[in-house]
Amino acid sequence: MATSKNKWITPETQSLFDTMATLKGSAEIRNFCRDLMTETEIIEFGNRWKAARMLTQKLPYVSIVQETGMSSTTVARVKKWLTQGMGGYRLALKRLEEKT
Repeated sequence: MATSKNKWITPETQSLFDTMATLKGSAEIRNFCRDLMTETEIIEFGNRWKAARMLTQKLPYVSIVQETGMSSTTVARVKKWLTQGMGGYRLALKRLEEKT
């Protein structure tokens, strides 16, 4: 299943994605993530999501760094994934916008 381009797609990670797709609602997802990850990892992912939302608002990197505590390198990486990634950020942002 994994290719040199997508080394992160393995039977184990695919099982993780399939399992996440079965969860219903934010409470179930929150509880699963807390069992799966450390508090620090959850906070880091939350900050990356916040950075993606801030980047779509065209806020400057310095504001994002100050607000999230992330490095400018990480903010740049989020920007790259937002604009050149697999479309996950864009799809999630679109769905969130449609929900409101």
